[in-house]
Amino acid sequence: MRRFIICALSCLAATLGAQQEADFYAIEQVNIPDDIKLEVGGMDFLPDGRLAVCTRRGEVWMIENPGGEATYSLYARGLHEPLGLTAHDGAIYIAQRGEVTRLEDRDNDGWADVYETVYEVPLTGNYHEYHYGPLFQPDGNMITTLNVGWEGRGVSHVPWRGWMMQFDPSQKKLIPYAAGMRSPAGFGTNEAGDLFVAENQGDWIGSGRITHLAKGDFAGHPASLKWADHEASEVELRVDDLNDSYKTMYNASKELEGLKLPAVWFPHGILGISTADILTDRTDGAFGPFAGQLLVSDQGQSKIMRVALEKVDGEYQGAVFPFREGFGSGLLRMKFSNDNALYAGQTARGWSATGGKEFALERLKWTGKTPFEMYAVRATSDGFEVEFTKPVAAANVKPSAFAIQNFTYIYHHNYGSPVMEIQDNPVTSAELQADGKTVRLTLDGFRPGYIYEIKVNGLRSSENDNLLHDFGYYTLNAIPGGGTGEALAQADSENTENSAKNPTAMPADWDGTFDEEILLESALGMKFKQQYLTTTPGAKVKFTFRNPDDMEHNFVLTSGKMGDKVGVAASKLGLKGAATAYIPDMPEVLVHTQLVAPETEEVIYFTAPTKPGTYEYVCTVPGHYTVMRGVLVVKGAASR
Repeated sequence: MRRFIICALSCLAATLGAQQEADFYAIEQVNIPDDIKLEVGGMDFLPDGRLAVCTRRGEVWMIENPGGEATYSLYARGLHEPLGLTAHDGAIYIAQRGEVTRLEDRDNDGWADVYETVYEVPLTGNYHEYHYGPLFQPDGNMITTLNVGWEGRGVSHVPWRGWMMQFDPSQKKLIPYAAGMRSPAGFGTNEAGDLFVAENQGDWIGSGRITHLAKGDFAGHPASLKWADHEASEVELRVDDLNDSYKTMYNASKELEGLKLPAVWFPHGILGISTADILTDRTDGAFGPFAGQLLVSDQGQSKIMRVALEKVDGEYQGAVFPFREGFGSGLLRMKFSNDNALYAGQTARGWSATGGKEFALERLKWTGKTPFEMYAVRATSDGFEVEFTKPVAAANVKPSAFAIQNFTYIYHHNYGSPVMEIQDNPVTSAELQADGKTVRLTLDGFRPGYIYEIKVNGLRSSENDNLLHDFGYYTLNAIPGGGTGEALAQADSENTENSAKNPTAMPADWDGTFDEEILLESALGMKFKQQYLTTTPGAKVKFTFRNPDDMEHNFVLTSGKMGDKVGVAASKLGLKGAATAYIPDMPEVLVHTQLVAPETEEVIYFTAPTKPGTYEYVCTVPGHYTVMRGVLVVKGAASR
């Protein structure tokens, strides 16, 4: 019966002509020889159309004819995990861990014969001290970003870890540009030339986000402030200025001059888990209807999001929407070719991704069809204007077609943040504007300093198209006209869930004893270190889940071979998932931990199933369950 229902639904979708992302943007594979491990760290197109790619293994490859049957030639090797490459003025510039290096082939034999150190940056050897870039500015200066190290929290033991740095080639001078970054894996400029940096969830970072940075700005992570008193620094804040008492970044920004609010937050697990590259669509419409908007890749969820920005009171804020998922590996780098295809450079070794492959190189092409989508969202004094890519059927425009709620994240030293202070925003009016594409919404409870989830239901285009994606998230840092709304002063920092399925206290009737003790640990690359555990029927189990990884995980024991079912259900929870440790309320969940932060552990107590058999366990953080799983085998006689 179940198979019949699935087939029936599939046939119904086909009959109704359900639209897919691939109908509008097609993913094509770029061939990679079997003997090349193309773990892309950076890439750029050369004027002659070749694609230069550096890999995390320290190689640089030249790819000819990447749009057809690609051929590869090795250009350089021996580099230290390069995570950025830029072609500039006839040379190739690489961001290695400890320096920016200029490569040049002076004798034109296809092999780099010049390895010139442009400038060096200090290292301690911490695995997390990544280095990204460079990006050349119009005046010839270059920009790079440097990760903090990781020791259970972000650390900056040497200058300039956690900073965006500017190098002036004419003066051979390295200048601290902006501070407050944790893992700034990607950065780029919008059409106006303003710099935006991507950030990954972690300590002090509630969720992924992009932030506009000008010189002297502080992006929120305090480790870098150790070097803020350097004579060249224009950052005014110091380490002691930061503490957990502000509760939210919005509150902190009111008291800490120089703290830059994110322009757009990316809700964790919904729109990415490892925000990576930023690329502006400068194709003038040759890549579809979103010219001028930002495309932001995600390494962990193997996909691209789309960002529409606006300025309110002189600062950027805006909306993020789904765009295209389904890439083969972790999407770290993006570049447009001369023929307006988007090339996606991917890697996953040690940084597992939903795509499943260790690495990939793919291109994304617009099919020429325009999807019916939310194009942009703009704030008004009492709500939003939602613009669509196509004219909207007027008969569908009504308040009930829009469901809006807002929420925020905690600004604290802990890793990540649950979704906090969720508030519904009833839509009191919805009016189609004269352009036929824009709907003006008036809301109750409109307040600045929050992220707004905008869901659309039942709205169709005038051509009777359904929306390809029916949701987006707008970051409201300021209300146009200076409105203050109903902003709250604090966020509750505690996740209060304490269900019977998360038994963190030993049951009283165990009399202080248990039958078995089980330890489960995470491993780097979104894996459980132990993928096979055993117990006996009915055993009283003290269970410890320890997380030495550098991202949050949980442990969810299912009622059999139910890992996929529970994982899929968790991925559909949306904001509720982020607020409840991604634990779906379903009988297939037997017992679970909460989200366990890096370098911490949680102990739970439970009675093993009485029926012998195989019980799958998974991490239900979105994107994790497909690779982070194992089995608890219950066998033998029941414990006494």
